[in-house]
Amino acid sequence: METDKSVRNKSDHSAGVDRLKSLVLHNDDYHTFNYVIDALVEICNMERVQAIQCTYLVHYKEKCEVKRGSKSDLLPMRRALSARDLKATIH
Repeated sequence: METDKSVRNKSDHSAGVDRLKSLVLHNDDYHTFNYVIDALVEICNMERVQAIQCTYLVHYKEKCEVKRGSKSDLLPMRRALSARDLKATIH
C-alpha cells in the first residue's frame, strides 16, 4: 500500500517530465554531413563530437533527439533548423 508521500512524489515527478519536450531532427537524404553538423553546433550549441554523433544517428536511424527542454526554449531552435531546410519537430 502506498503512502500519501509516495503518491505525491510520483505525481510531482511525472508533472516535471511532462513539461520537458524533445527536439528531434529527421533524416532527409539531401544535406551533407558537414552541413548538418555545422547547423547543430551553431543552432543547438552542441560540441562538434556530439553533433557528429547525432548526425550519424539521424543518417542510420532516420531521426535523433538533439535537444531536450521546454517548448519555449526548443521552438527557436526548431525554427532555425527549418530555416536551414532541415526537418525538425518538437515532441
